[in-house]
Amino acid sequence: MKKTKLGEFEELVLLTVASLQEEAYGVEIKRELESRLNERLSVGSIQSALKRMEEKGFLTSEFGEATQKRGGKRKRIYAATPYAHRVLRELKDVRAGLWETIPHLAHDLKSA
Repeated sequence: MKKTKLGEFEELVLLTVASLQEEAYGVEIKRELESRLNERLSVGSIQSALKRMEEKGFLTSEFGEATQKRGGKRKRIYAATPYAHRVLRELKDVRAGLWETIPHLAHDLKSA
């Protein structure tokens, strides 16, 4: 596997962006991650991860339409690139392969 330089938190943010698709903007990404992780996250930590991943080529972003609900401000909507999808598949395969090498845990996970 090619070295991806993708940290654990970045991977979670990237998976969330890929999952949310057209709804992948800061507040919604934060809400989804907090719900799944059952912990509070700072907007800054998410914004930093999004910026880093955009610089690394994992994400693209564009502004959505301004809405009255947001006081005329536009959302920055993120999308995972084809490169990001490839890296996520590689990471999933590596993890699945490692889980399968743990006899007791692999068996427990299959029967769960």
